[in-house]
Amino acid sequence: MSPMAEPGPAAESAENAFAANLFEGLPRRYDRMAEVLSLRQNGRWRRELVRHIVRFKPTRILDVATGTAGVAIALARATEADIVGVDISEPMLERGKQRVYDAGLDQRIHLEKARAEELPFPDASFDAVSFTYLLRYVADPAATLVELARVLRPHGGMAGLDFFVPPNPVWRAGWRLYTRGLMPAAGRVLAGPTWWRVGRFLGPNIEEFYRRWPMHRLFEAWREAGIVDVEDRVMSLGGGLVMWGRKHHA
Repeated sequence: MSPMAEPGPAAESAENAFAANLFEGLPRRYDRMAEVLSLRQNGRWRRELVRHIVRFKPTRILDVATGTAGVAIALARATEADIVGVDISEPMLERGKQRVYDAGLDQRIHLEKARAEELPFPDASFDAVSFTYLLRYVADPAATLVELARVLRPHGGMAGLDFFVPPNPVWRAGWRLYTRGLMPAAGRVLAGPTWWRVGRFLGPNIEEFYRRWPMHRLFEAWREAGIVDVEDRVMSLGGGLVMWGRKHHA
C-alpha cells in the first residue's frame, strides 16, 4: 500500500510477508481456535481493549491488524462509530468481510488491505486507533507507533493488545510448557498442521519480542510517538497485555 499521494503499492517488509504467509491458512477457523488456544482469554482481552477505546466516545475508528474483524465488530456494537479495519492478509480480510456482513454491520465497517507502517489515510483522520497482535510482525515497532499516531486526531485514544510473558517465574514456566508443547499439539489435533505450525512459532516469538522490546522500551516508544498518559494492564496471569493512551495536543 502507499500514502494517499503515491499511487501503487509499496513493497512489503520481510516481517509483513512472513505474517501474511503464517496466517494464510487460518481464517476459516481463526476466531474459534483463538478462543480455544488462549483458554478463552482472547475475548476478555478484546473487551478490555474495546473498553479503553469507548471512553473516548469516537465517531470514526481505525482498527489495525483487524484480521477477521473481531475487534471491529465489537467496537461497532459498543459505539456508534464508523470503523475502518486494515490488514495485510487478504484471506483474513475476506473472512472478516463475511463476518461483518453476517453481523449486519457492513454499512458501518469497511475493511481494506493496508500496511500498518504506511497507512493510506490523512493526518488526524480518526478519533481512535486500535491494534491487536501487531508489533511483533513489523520491522520497526517504534516507527509503526508513530504512523498509527499520525492518523489519530489530537486528544484521540489509542489502545493495543498482544500476548505477554508472565513475569512470575512459576507462571512463566507453565506458560512455556503450554506454548511450546500443549498449544501446538492441541492446534494440530483440533485444526490441522497449519495450526501446529503457528502454535510452535508463537511462544518463542513472543519471548524474543519482549527481550528486544521490554516494557520500559515500549512505554518510551508510545511516548515518542506523541501518546501521553500511557498505561498498561497485564491480564490472565501475564498471558495478555493491553496498553492505552491518548494523543498529545498539537
